Amino acid sequence: MEARPITAEVPKGPRMRQDPAELVPELAEVSAALFKATGNRSIPRATISLVQLRAGQIAGNTYLTVLHTGFLRSAGESEERITAVASWQDAPCFTSAERAALALVEAVLRPSAPHSERVPDELYAQVSEHYDDKALATLTIAIGQVNFFTPIALIAKPVPGRSFTDPWE
Repeated sequence: MEARPITAEVPKGPRMRQDPAELVPELAEVSAALFKATGNRSIPRATISLVQLRAGQIAGNTYLTVLHTGFLRSAGESEERITAVASWQDAPCFTSAERAALALVEAVLRPSAPHSERVPDELYAQVSEHYDDKALATLTIAIGQVNFFTPIALIAKPVPGRSFTDPWE
């Protein structure tokens, strides 16, 4: 498959002509259920958004990255913390609990070396030091929530920062 030249114009509209949520209305129910599950207050909303921003970055999807960056800005997160998510490992602005959550999303979404476990017992133990069982389940759902929407974002190619119903010109 031939790659698009880096200097090529990026389309101004989504690849799909219609919003997938309009084509499959049940998607709204799934989305609402996932949002409700991650909003159970067992983990700070900021932590969930940081994890989901990192997941969008790992997936290499501008739409999801812009979406979660916007959520963090709306919640009052500093530009320093939002920007540092891409290189969180050496950023001093995250708590140890946030760092554990970011390490978990990295482990789940990054390919692992052959014959190695993506989420080794040591990492699970580190994350468990910061999150009880309900919070860890919520964190797992938050990672899965982004993974659920990644194919939609990659295939439909919505324009970052815009809805399908926005006019394009």
